[in-house]
Amino acid sequence: MRTVRKRSTATVVATLVVGSLCAGAPHPRAEAAGAGVDLDTVTIPELQARMAGGSLTSSTLTTAYLRRIRAIDPTIHAVLRTDPTALRQAAASDARHRRGDIRGPLDGIPVLLKDNVNTRGMATTAGSLALAGGPPDTDAALVTRLRDAGAVILGKTNLSEWANFRAEKPTSGWSAVGGQTSNPYVLDRNPCGSSSGSAAALAASLAQVAIGTETDGSIVCPAGMNGVVGHKPSLGLVSRDGVVPISAEQDTAGPMARNVTDTALTLSVLSGGATAEHRPDEPARPGGMRGKRIGLWRLPSLGAEVDAVMTRTAEQLRRAGAEVVEVTPPYQKRLAELEFPALLSEFHRDIDAYLATREGPRNLAELVAFNRAHPAERTCFAGQELFERALAAPSTTDPGYRAMRAELTDLSRRSIDETMAAHRLDAIASPANPPAWTTDCARGDNDMIPSSTPAAVAGYPSLSVPAGSVNELPVGLLLMAGDHQDGPLLSLGAAVERRLHAWRAPRYLPSVGPGASR
Repeated sequence: MRTVRKRSTATVVATLVVGSLCAGAPHPRAEAAGAGVDLDTVTIPELQARMAGGSLTSSTLTTAYLRRIRAIDPTIHAVLRTDPTALRQAAASDARHRRGDIRGPLDGIPVLLKDNVNTRGMATTAGSLALAGGPPDTDAALVTRLRDAGAVILGKTNLSEWANFRAEKPTSGWSAVGGQTSNPYVLDRNPCGSSSGSAAALAASLAQVAIGTETDGSIVCPAGMNGVVGHKPSLGLVSRDGVVPISAEQDTAGPMARNVTDTALTLSVLSGGATAEHRPDEPARPGGMRGKRIGLWRLPSLGAEVDAVMTRTAEQLRRAGAEVVEVTPPYQKRLAELEFPALLSEFHRDIDAYLATREGPRNLAELVAFNRAHPAERTCFAGQELFERALAAPSTTDPGYRAMRAELTDLSRRSIDETMAAHRLDAIASPANPPAWTTDCARGDNDMIPSSTPAAVAGYPSLSVPAGSVNELPVGLLLMAGDHQDGPLLSLGAAVERRLHAWRAPRYLPSVGPGASR
């Protein structure tokens, strides 16, 4: 049965008061004095309107989020560290607002960064002790864009160590640097990965937006499992420079937020305005679903309860005027056979190039040796089978590898293009995730989630929006579209979000009953 709960109040005013913790779970209360802002639901345009009117400052907003991090993060372990300059950044934004010289919609907005994104003067570890020495000398290109747009870099989030590309049976949300991130909805459940901390922090309203990264599923699965919005952009739309890599053929950073509006605005900054023709501040107008054709890819392997959420979702979209037809994109078995071997070759090439720019191990072989020599890297799971297999993988100059990647690119793009053309679709929709499994280091993840693969391998955009829940555990709807159709996809996603209205604040439950999906 779907559980519906009223939204919790997280109000930032001139002085934020963090209330008591109820029954061992953080349930922050804020006393409204004058014009309050509900952090759970407020959008960036609403915040900017308040800043322009003088009823809110970036310093007040940033202070509120820092206090929430101190109050709530000890329970969910989503934030690794905060930036000691955050309040100075906010004060500079306030000065720009007073002068009427704001840099755009992100000016003064607090942003959390996944800890595989190089950040000048702050540790950037990918969750590994091997990179915990000196911080990078320069910002990643996307961080430069955020700073130039006036965003407040609030801190860094935990992640699945090495973006879940170390062990054959990892535990998502665990890293040697940050320990285990918990799902804010049910604390013994997993947040998915690898952008675990970014998604969990947003669910707990610890920042306005966050940056995640994805090779296959690492933005959209955590977004779905933590009840937030996550966008995997078209490949190349957001620069990879300065991001710890897995594969240049699939890697991208992308925006995550509690609503599609903020996600779209952040993408516009990250992409340098490449989606400027899209109006992200007004992404969903009344009647936005009418006449849209959506292909529903059900994925019954995720269970009857998730399938029931998809059935309800399809019914709601049809009532809004959309046509929903059932589809099964082709070539999925072959994609599953080819993707992982290709990633092994690409990881060896790309991680060697990245490690050469940092203090610590200088290549993958030295990284393998580091893990063997440091027991703290093995406290949750000991394996580094993927590292070892990558060392033995064919070079990316090998003809066999080249043929494999060419076939992957061709089949993944055809799987989406042919499905959309045959059914005259605006997007393909599928479940983004199953209900969160229990976190268990000995067992590892239970994450057979094939929906993200076609768009991830093709380099096409995908977007996860909240669709419902199964026994308190969020389920997302994954939307995907053709190459560089990010703007239309976000507009459609905003219309879907408005129609489903599925977001609910987390309750930080310690566990759920035996009826929960495992």
